[in-house]
Order: sequence, then structure tokens, then C-alpha cells
Amino acid sequence: MNTSPNVAAAAVQFAVAGNFLSALPYGTGHINDTYRAVYLRQGAQIPMLLQRINHRVFQDPAALMRNIERVTAHVAAKVADEPDAARRALTLMPTRDGTAFHRDPEGNWWRMYQFVERARGLDAVETPAQAYQAARAFGQFQGQLADLPAPRLHDTIPGFHNTPKRFAALEAALAADTVNRAIQAAPEIAFALSRQAIAGVLLSANLPERVTHNDTKCNNVLLDDETGEGLCVIDLDTVMPGLALYDFGDMVRTATSPALEDELDLSRVAMRMPIFEALARGYLSAAGSFLTAAEKGYLAFSGKLVTFEIGLRFLADYLSGDTYFKVHRPEHNLDRCRTQFQLVRSIEVREEAMVRLVESIGG
Repeated sequence: MNTSPNVAAAAVQFAVAGNFLSALPYGTGHINDTYRAVYLRQGAQIPMLLQRINHRVFQDPAALMRNIERVTAHVAAKVADEPDAARRALTLMPTRDGTAFHRDPEGNWWRMYQFVERARGLDAVETPAQAYQAARAFGQFQGQLADLPAPRLHDTIPGFHNTPKRFAALEAALAADTVNRAIQAAPEIAFALSRQAIAGVLLSANLPERVTHNDTKCNNVLLDDETGEGLCVIDLDTVMPGLALYDFGDMVRTATSPALEDELDLSRVAMRMPIFEALARGYLSAAGSFLTAAEKGYLAFSGKLVTFEIGLRFLADYLSGDTYFKVHRPEHNLDRCRTQFQLVRSIEVREEAMVRLVESIGG
């Protein structure tokens, strides 16, 4: 059956109509453990998405799940009258006790979503059309949550996109050098230190706080298998108050380069202007009506900043002994850092053209 006992024990705690068959690892996420759980109902196999929440990263899982309950319900209400509404918002499955999560005897926290079928996320964007659809979906998501009623959402990771805080964490990791890795990362450390001045630009720009996704990799939008339309935004753990530009910046980071996040051949890492244009047009088609002029003015810069920030995080984790991100080889986090910093270089070369492009789109 290829199912470990603790996963099977968690899977049967949820109120799924059918008999549990199996659960296998699913997806490429760095933080949570995700499984495609299958149930048998009247001769048909019914898939569900089962996740074990990483409670070392998300230290208040109960508050996190309250966020997700509110967000999924609000988005579902927004899309209720749209065609194929069930695939346009994530749906939480309750436990047999009627709660949104299950906590097992070992202290693990579990949740389950209905599986969105006939759609997929992309680890790497291949075409401008894909970039447009993903960016439009994230812009729509921000718009759908613009009127989320009080209270303010819980900060699931306080300071998540606080770039000065991330820079300070790098400095602390460098000073400690607990696993003696600084010498291997000397070029990357020098690159980071030389760009410290950009870290606080967005936080000092007096931009409005919004409800944002905060992890807008393009594989966090499911695209319809047939039409390519951006259907559903997923991976909602970091949905919390933030800056709209952090969301757009992370799209630039994850979509404009043809290389994967841990690419070893840095010659493949480059910011593709056609993809950037598609992101800007897609995002502004959905978000342009509520963004301020100041937010639009920093759109191009946000890509450079967020890419730099994620590079800082990978570098700090490498220097600290790989305590946060999952790694599959000894220098995995350093490889990830190198791709981020190479993309920063590529963006710097094209930044003026990116600014002019955003200005020409308007929105």
C-alpha cells in the first residue's frame, strides 16, 4: 500500500464519504508534508489532498487554520456564481469531529482539502500565456480578499517578508557560522553585503497593508488542463497581512527565469522580458483597479527585492546548517541562493526597461 501508519491513521480522521485506500507523497513543497489520499466510494476512486502542517515553521497551527477557514470561505462566496465554482476555491474537509484539523497522538497537525482535479501548478513557467494567467489569478485573489471582514488575519510567520529582518538574520548566521560554511559561501556573502541598502526600500515607502498570499510561486496557482486558465490559488499558509508588491515580486522571482530554483547551471538563469511583461499585464488586469500609484511605481523594483530576500534566506539557512528548508544534497541551499543572486544580477541589467514597461501598461 506504500502508506506509513501515521499517515493512514490521520487520513481516516476526516469526514470523507468512502473507504480509505492509500496516500502517497505529492508535490514539491519545501515546508509541509503533502499526500494524495485516495478513497473508494461506490466503485470510484476519490482523491483528497492531505497535509501535515510543519508546526516548527508555523508555530500556532490553530491560528493558521482559523486564517485558512476564513479565507477559503470568503473566496468561495466570491466565486459561487462563476462557472465551475468548486474548482475556483480550496475547500477544507472537516474531521469526523467537525473541526478543521486533526492533531494526532504524536502532536502532528493534519488538514485535508478536496482535490482540485484536471488542473496543475507549474514548477517553471514556459510561456507568456501561463505567466499571464498565474499573475491574473494572484491579482484576483488579492481583490477577492480586499473586503475580508475584521479581525485582522493572524501573522502565521511574523516578519515573513521583512527584508531588513532577513538581512539581520543573515548577519547573525554569518557571525555564528555554526557549521563552518562561510568560507564556501564567500562570494555569495559579499554579494549580499554589497546590496544591503535595498533591503528597507519597500518598508519605508508608506505602502498600504493588504491581505496577501506571500508565497506566489507559480506552482501555487492551478491552471486548467484544457484551457490553461488560472483557476485556483493554493498553499494558503502564509496568507496574512502584507504588501501587495511582495506578491508581485515573488511572481517575478519564480516565473521570469527558465531555470528551476536550485539550477546548477547559472548560465540558464536570466530574467525573460516577455514573461515579465505577461506577469505585469496579467496582474494589473486584475489588481490595477485597487493598487495605488505608489504601489504601481515599485512593481519592477519588487522583483529584484524579493529575489534578493529569498536568496538571503537560502544563504542564512545554509550557514546555519539547513534548519528550515528541506534539502536533498549538502549544498542544496547554497545552490538555491546562487540562482537567486544570479537572477538579481539579470534583473539589475533590465530594471530600467522593466520600469518603462509597467508605465506603458498603466492599469
